[in-house]
Amino acid sequence: MRKASLLGGIAFAGIVAASAASAAELRFACYQDGTECDAWAEAIKDFEAENEGTTVVVDVVPYKSIVESLPLQLAGGEGPDLARVTDLGGLAQYMLDITPYVADANYLEENFGRTLAWTRVNGEDDKGIYAIMDQQTATGPFVNKTLFDQAEVEMPGEGATYEDWAAAARQVAEKTQVPYPMAMDRTGHRYAGPAISYGAKYFNEDGKPITVDDGFRAFSEQFVAWNEDGTMAKEVWAGAGGATYQDAAAEFTNGSLVMYISGSWQIGRFGRDIGDAFDWVAVPAPCGPGGCTGIPGGAAVAGFKHTSSPEEVGKLLDFMAREDVQARVLAKTKNIPAHQGLQQSGIEYENATEQEQAALKVFSSALADFSPVAFEFQGYKHNRAIMNATVTRITQAIVGESTLDEALERIDADVAEALEQAQ
Repeated sequence: MRKASLLGGIAFAGIVAASAASAAELRFACYQDGTECDAWAEAIKDFEAENEGTTVVVDVVPYKSIVESLPLQLAGGEGPDLARVTDLGGLAQYMLDITPYVADANYLEENFGRTLAWTRVNGEDDKGIYAIMDQQTATGPFVNKTLFDQAEVEMPGEGATYEDWAAAARQVAEKTQVPYPMAMDRTGHRYAGPAISYGAKYFNEDGKPITVDDGFRAFSEQFVAWNEDGTMAKEVWAGAGGATYQDAAAEFTNGSLVMYISGSWQIGRFGRDIGDAFDWVAVPAPCGPGGCTGIPGGAAVAGFKHTSSPEEVGKLLDFMAREDVQARVLAKTKNIPAHQGLQQSGIEYENATEQEQAALKVFSSALADFSPVAFEFQGYKHNRAIMNATVTRITQAIVGESTLDEALERIDADVAEALEQAQ
């Protein structure tokens, strides 16, 4: 078994800054929600057997390190040879174009074209191959069905609003004496789905960001109010500063949370960690005045320009894109495929419970109906600036460091400043 260790931000920085021991040794910084890195480590053994002399060291790191430490390393011209990332537009400037090193660029275009577009954000480039998706995702809620059954409260159906779900979750929490009716991951990515459902447009007709509009304000008012009155688990957003990521997966798996707004990447984790402790389900995104949408996304493996072994990195990503390899890894990780062929043929997931299979179906079906604004937001090169400003400033309103009006003004100012610096 190759080296795989859980690293904090400091340790991660040390490892990824180290140069490869040889031109044929690749360092792969990998985060996982469930077993993604474990599945890749197993599959990569076949790549090493097919490419004698090339070795791959898989370093398992926290997601926070990928979000916070990796960009700093890449900006300094350092870091791993490749990494599993989610900020495709933001990190695209550092990504290696592997087109010269792949066996069939047309195959990659045919099967990953829709997500390859999320990395083609630098200038006029519309053909480069910069990252291979290993997970298509959709944001949306999970619900503790057992708590609803115990409380004898009817679960809202498709088309229900956020207010409908909030009222039901509060009722369930009160009757079952659990502490948290609702929670949402502390990230502007998760925030964007409800905001768009409330009418947020995020961009004007020219494609320029207009983060705070009437729809964004409407959801922000509701979200802050829910944190103040206990509907939302306040600790999730108020428990961290700046743009630090925080989830509520532990609260959901231990049965103390009724409804959790997160995303499809949690399915394998919940199946493993919850087991038969209680029944849980994924439900369609609640609705607002602007519709009922989550945000598409996913994780991809990308190589970086600074690598001393570009050909080996390109060959590894080409291997990772193969249909048989993708099917084998996805079967273990219980993720939705981004590979177009596998979306049509389907995946035979290993040891998937009925709850996991049902949740995968809910999220897969939901993607087709997501708002066009949601796809535009996911593919926007500077969406990280919007997400970071949202988290930082809305948290300040939640904890009383500013009024909501002040927070919204600062969000627009923060985004404008970030875009100016990017120019």
